[in-house]
Amino acid sequence: MLNVHKAKHHTVEVDGVNLFYREAGRRDAPGVLLLHGQPSSSYSFRDVINPLAEVARVVAPDLPGFSFTEAPEDYPYTLEALAQTIDALTHEIGLERFFLYVHDFGAPVAYYLALARPDRVLGLIIQNGNAHEEGLGPDWDANKVYWADPTPENRAKLAEWLNFEGVRHTYVGDIPDQLKPLFAPEGWHLDWERMRRPGLVEIQFRIFAEYGRYVARFPEISAYHRDHQPPALMLWGRHDPYLESRRYSLMPASRSPGHAHPRHGAPPVRDAPSGVRGPDV
Repeated sequence: MLNVHKAKHHTVEVDGVNLFYREAGRRDAPGVLLLHGQPSSSYSFRDVINPLAEVARVVAPDLPGFSFTEAPEDYPYTLEALAQTIDALTHEIGLERFFLYVHDFGAPVAYYLALARPDRVLGLIIQNGNAHEEGLGPDWDANKVYWADPTPENRAKLAEWLNFEGVRHTYVGDIPDQLKPLFAPEGWHLDWERMRRPGLVEIQFRIFAEYGRYVARFPEISAYHRDHQPPALMLWGRHDPYLESRRYSLMPASRSPGHAHPRHGAPPVRDAPSGVRGPDV
């Protein structure tokens, strides 16, 4: 029985993609679909998969364009395509209903799934997943220009983040110095080792250029929250630089596996059905 709780590592061909994923837990338990952000992978969930597997069937894939998942050269790398591939995975492995972990680049994928089939979603676990225009502050201005017109000139105006220092900053760039020794360097070294392969940085820009299409769906997401009222657990790191107001009812959380990214803002939670508070960690 103990082996059920230990993560197993698989690669399956779905949607023309050799998709790598980690899985643990009983097949008849409630599903939890962990969708990572940029620049990380399913590896970022390594410390939470086994504990969650005691009460859930946990599935954590590497999104196309990340880590061990391999997509064909003609893969479109739109956010909708990523969602379709993950949807194909859920059907292939019989994960019919699930809680969605909504985070960073995984947030658009999660909401594409939720909007397409609200009946499949048991609830949301939201951490650094933007879903409101109010979360796009002045720091997003250059990003918006790039989304509207992804030319080399507009790309050059973006902040430097798709390099080793940018990946490292994602993990420890905005936390107090006394806490930085708590973070093992393997995380950002492994992320960058996988991302620096030929063509992968360009793929990251292709995915990021699609983010504007996701922003255009924010009104649909608000309607989804209002109409379906999915149970929601809100998590945010206490040192997240984008949590500018203490008026939101959020549970402080550690920065791993979710962590703030220098290009992302924090969304207000006014349309979410519930906020949850808990003890500091």
